[in-house]
Amino acid sequence: MKQKNTATETSGSEIIHDKENKRFSMKINDQTAKVDYSLRNEKMYLVYSEVPYNLRGQGIGKVLVEKTFEKLTEEGYTAVAVCSYIKAVAKRSSKWNTIIEYN
Repeated sequence: MKQKNTATETSGSEIIHDKENKRFSMKINDQTAKVDYSLRNEKMYLVYSEVPYNLRGQGIGKVLVEKTFEKLTEEGYTAVAVCSYIKAVAKRSSKWNTIIEYN
């Protein structure tokens, strides 16, 4: 029987920033969770997040979004959360108040 992923197991996964396709992604087994964005005036508008259906409900989305926040911060960006799920994750922690705005 195949073991389920958990947010704890996923927390070690690397987040990849694909600037050409305006996407942050994270591999989980052979599947990809992603955050899509648009870029305006050096600010990222985080418009869409997706975790593969069979991996949902395990905390992977939260890990994905927080790793996205960390990566864009490392790269010197600020962002606007457009996607409702991304907004919800950002609002749960004051850590992101100076980096993530709400649209």
